[in-house]
Formats: sequence, structure tokens, C-alpha cells
Amino acid sequence: MTGRDSDVDDLVERLVDSYQRDGGELHLSGSELPSPAEVATVVEQCRELLLPGFTGGVTRLPPGELREEVRARLGELGVTLRRQVYRALNHRAQLTAGRADLNCADCAGRAAAIVGRFLERLPALREVLATDIRASFEGDPAATGLDEIVVCYPGFYAISVYRIAHALLREGAVIVPRMMTELAHEKTGIDIHPGASVGRSFFIDHGTGVVIGETSLIGERVRIYQGVTLGALSVPRSEDRPAAGARRHPTIEDDVVIYAGATILGGQTVIGAGSVIGGNAWVTASVPPGARVAGAHTRRD
Repeated sequence: MTGRDSDVDDLVERLVDSYQRDGGELHLSGSELPSPAEVATVVEQCRELLLPGFTGGVTRLPPGELREEVRARLGELGVTLRRQVYRALNHRAQLTAGRADLNCADCAGRAAAIVGRFLERLPALREVLATDIRASFEGDPAATGLDEIVVCYPGFYAISVYRIAHALLREGAVIVPRMMTELAHEKTGIDIHPGASVGRSFFIDHGTGVVIGETSLIGERVRIYQGVTLGALSVPRSEDRPAAGARRHPTIEDDVVIYAGATILGGQTVIGAGSVIGGNAWVTASVPPGARVAGAHTRRD
């Protein structure tokens, strides 16, 4: 940095003064936020346990050694994840209390409980991911095998990270689940909010530019293509912000296909089972089961 010392001192004072004026909302309040690098490590640790042999994780071992390997990896994951979940809980507690020196008495116990429940869900997550892999293979004639889906397909990568983050969010974690899906967003261009609810056998083909909002409800065997948006009709501000959990994003029922570039908006919008939404369609009202909505077409009741 160049310039006179007096100019630098003045700049320092103005920055520090701005920190003090913002009430702690725009800078660290004294507690450590979760580490992006550690959260990325957690994602890969989870994927190694969920997709052994595909992601550089658990290798082919005799049964006894395999159990010990899995036990060790679960232990490593638990330690790393617990620390990051604790940091997020403690940080939020300090912001809520408005005290940077607050030591959240129960955050460590809450973090341990959240992580324990999350780890119990791993076998069920494996079962769901298996349906997503199969749906990807069956939905894309260019796929040469299930291994290619896991290793190469950005849609499956984003779905796998979403499922991890969604399970963690449901157990009570804050901040960390969103960090996970944003890592996938950065890597794939696919933005799935961890709060969205997505059924089994989900397939995102190509994927770049897909956006799935927080309160979206997606049924089973749904297939979507690049550039699809499941969004809100408007974005209220300040006092008009909707209550937490209020529906803002659409419902997509079972067996729906949504082609590239389609936009579906609104918490009251329901796309009926078996419908097909054409490319570049703009849909802001419900569509009955089995409907065909042409591209560049807006359906209104």
C-alpha cells in the first residue's frame, strides 16, 4: 500500500469506525464461523462413505478390515463435522444474544447430537443415491455405465451434495448445509437449496444454470435439464419478508419432465404428475396432471 502514514492512519480509523457502527452484523462477532475448507473436507468424507470405490474412499478389503476402515472414517467425519456444526451454532447464538463474549453453554452438546443423528442417516442416504444413479443412467442414453454417472456427471454430484446437506439441515445444523450446496454450486453451476425437498430417482441432465429454491417440493422420478429455474414470483424486502418456511417455490409432482430453460415460479404453482414442461416455458400457475406445456408459453388459470 502506498501513501503517507497519515492517510493510512485515517483509512484505518474509518474502517474500524465502520465496524463498530454496523452492530456486528457485517463482520465477525468474535466467534469463528465454519471453515469453507473444512466443510469441503466433510463433503468429500461423506461421499467416500456413501460411494465407496468411486470417490477414492473405502477400498476392497476383507470384511474385518473393511469394518475397521469404515469405523475409522466415521470417526474422522464425526470429529470434523462436529467442529464445524458447533462453530455455526455458537456464532448464531452470539449474534442472537448480541454479545461477542458469549459462550454458548449447550452448543457443543447440540452439535454432537446433530452429527450423531446425521451419521445414523447415512445408510438411508446410500439407498436414495442409488435410485438417483439409476435414474441418471436410464435417462441418458449417452451414459456408458453407473460408474460414469458417479465420476463424471455434474448433475449427480450436485444431487449427492444436496442430499447430504438436506439431511444435515433437517437434523438442526445451520450455515454448514448451505455452505455445502454452495460448494456444489461453484463446482457445477447447479444451485439446489438444502431446504428443498426432493424425492427419489431424481435426474438433472447437463445441469448448468439449474436453480431450485428453498421451499421447492419435488416428487419422485422427476427429470430436469439445464437452465431450469424453480423460483419465487417475487422477492419481498425488509418487513415484507415472508415468515420462515412459508412456501415461495413450486411443487413438482411425480414423473414430471422439465426441459431446458423453463422457469416455474410461485409457492401455489403445482405441476401435476406426468406433465412435460417444454423448453423456455414460463409457468406461473398450476398445470394439471399429464399436461404438455409448450416452450415459450405461459399458462394461466
